[in-house]
Amino acid sequence: MLSVEIERRVGDFRLAASFQTGEGVTALFGRSGAGKTSVVNAIAGILRPDRGRIDINGETVFDAGRGIDVPTPRRRIGYVFQEGRLFPHLSVRQNLGYAGLFSRGMPEAEFKRVVELLGLRDLLDRRPGNLSGGEKQRVAIGRALLSSPRLLLLDEPLASLDTRRRNEILQYIELMRNEVRVPIVYVSHSVEEVVRIADTVVLLSGGEVLAVGPAEEVMGRPDSFAGEGTFEGGAVIEAKVLEQDIELDLATLAFDGGTLTVTNVDALIGEPVRVRIRARDVSIALDRPRRISIQNVLSGRIVAVGPEHSGIVDVAIAVGGTVFRSRITARAARQLEIAPGLEVYVLVKAVSLDRGRAA
Repeated sequence: MLSVEIERRVGDFRLAASFQTGEGVTALFGRSGAGKTSVVNAIAGILRPDRGRIDINGETVFDAGRGIDVPTPRRRIGYVFQEGRLFPHLSVRQNLGYAGLFSRGMPEAEFKRVVELLGLRDLLDRRPGNLSGGEKQRVAIGRALLSSPRLLLLDEPLASLDTRRRNEILQYIELMRNEVRVPIVYVSHSVEEVVRIADTVVLLSGGEVLAVGPAEEVMGRPDSFAGEGTFEGGAVIEAKVLEQDIELDLATLAFDGGTLTVTNVDALIGEPVRVRIRARDVSIALDRPRRISIQNVLSGRIVAVGPEHSGIVDVAIAVGGTVFRSRITARAARQLEIAPGLEVYVLVKAVSLDRGRAA
């Protein structure tokens, strides 16, 4: 359990963050300048809050009122920065071994396990200057794991990587989450990353926490992101891969409301995946359309209609046990006489889904 309740003012910026989270991956999500890095730096002991308290697994590591401020090395936290921060004059093996200086030794079996988990065996004798960006981050994650942390902080570790390298590291983070079982606080402003790996999301904006909860709930709420740019709510769907069409690069996913056709899913048949469908990418029809390019046509029922705002209306539609959200014009809502209880068809383009492994 991680409990954070802190305040810190730097110039005109005021950080006032309060949340609790448990096992798995907790994503601190928000735009640049929201206060995400300040929060993880406070957890790590790099930044000292003006007021508040931080508890990790029941131990108070910071309490301004009681004068408690446990030094960073004694907090037993692994921290991975955006750029990895490896020692350039040391080999990968030596960089990994450096972690033992801050833990109670490093059993050879644990060293081998982390090396195998992160695919580092062939890199051990190389130096950071001869590694790709993705390889450097894998080494940085391995070094953090070998420090025997009770909590792992990842501060936008994929920010400087290209798409292929990002996907590669995300796979390793998923393996780490499922096999190592160290709680992770993951900082990101990428919707795709958060949807793919997060169990819990802490939404930050302007130094304040707007929402805390399961990823599918927070990332799906249409009211959570006021003032957060072009991002709007949607549906985060837990599914399993039913079929893979390698030739056409299409996957069929099964969920409790039926099936979805999605492009570019890197997962095996039977594997769980998580997809996010933005409200703007969901259309509504009263009759089943014919001879159209849209691959996903699902039967649903209107369960809620939001208030009109600037000519836009958000509509919630139940498809099985999953609630889709559609953002349509107020005129379209009036023309179709959209109202709770109305039976409709939900239309979603296969190419509009954000894909990611679930677990």
